[in-house]
Amino acid sequence: MSHEVETHEGQAAAIFARKSAWHQLGTTVRGVAFTAEEAMHLGRLGGWNVRKAPLTASEVTEEGVTTIEVPDKFATIRTNPWTNQPEALGVVGAGYHPLQNEEHAEFLNLLADEGGAIFDTAGSLRSGRQVFVTMALPKSIHVGGVDRIDLNIAALNSHDGTSAFRLLLTPVRVVCANTQRAALRHNAGSVSIRHTANAKAAVQQAREALGLTFDYAAEFEAEAEKLINITMTEAAFVDLTRSVFGTTAQDATGRTKRTAAERDNALMSLWADADTHARVRGTAWAGYQSVVEYIDHYAPVRTKEDRATARARRLLTSEEPNRAKEAAWRSAVATI
Repeated sequence: MSHEVETHEGQAAAIFARKSAWHQLGTTVRGVAFTAEEAMHLGRLGGWNVRKAPLTASEVTEEGVTTIEVPDKFATIRTNPWTNQPEALGVVGAGYHPLQNEEHAEFLNLLADEGGAIFDTAGSLRSGRQVFVTMALPKSIHVGGVDRIDLNIAALNSHDGTSAFRLLLTPVRVVCANTQRAALRHNAGSVSIRHTANAKAAVQQAREALGLTFDYAAEFEAEAEKLINITMTEAAFVDLTRSVFGTTAQDATGRTKRTAAERDNALMSLWADADTHARVRGTAWAGYQSVVEYIDHYAPVRTKEDRATARARRLLTSEEPNRAKEAAWRSAVATI
């Protein structure tokens, strides 16, 4: 499928150290942590030499074929890691500067050296148009002493001009491997860097902005501890879900009403019965987690591929689930 991890003759452009929140995206699994160099070699991410070439168009008429230059537009091209042939990835403007996969991984090497993080996953999506590398940080959080949260850094890059280089600090709830996204007051959990001539310098500055100071993690832990100590009623949970997903209009179509009813039933089932919330049930923390678990594991996706794979890919490449999670966090924190 065009949106899954890139493959060639049964081989995947991916490397995984262990089962993780993003594990649905790939097939290559190793038992130990790996290095940036191994990510480039074993994950088929090295030697792409992403570059720009002037864009031209060909007009075919009765008189023949005319080649026309497209002003200020360029094709991004890589060397295919399997065939070694040039391959077009996207169309960009004059100000776009490629950020190589090696630079991507080397930046994370700096984080590993300073913060003790270890490489966890790396892979190529959409036939090389997007690349992800994630790292597991050594520190875990135990909310209320019972709910373990691991911390991950996900670094995402696009070679087709569709998005900036993005760096995310993402807590992952181990019991159900769902990724958290909190709308915290003082600390940003993500940084975006445009593909410009000074992108390399900006990537270095992002290290300070995201912080291996763990300010984000510390604030997340403090707020989560408050949530786990707040009782949430069923009515309050319904209000939380409506603040995230809205209410269904009376004149909505039958299909819309059925979809909303299925969503509400799934959310209520998670809230009331899911084993993943057994130790925190009835708290504002459980209310937030029920919404996050629904988004990560049950929300509908339009896809021809495996739905679990599509949801995992969406976590890395789309802001839609993050916005919903932040709305759920705001609503839950408002009960404190």
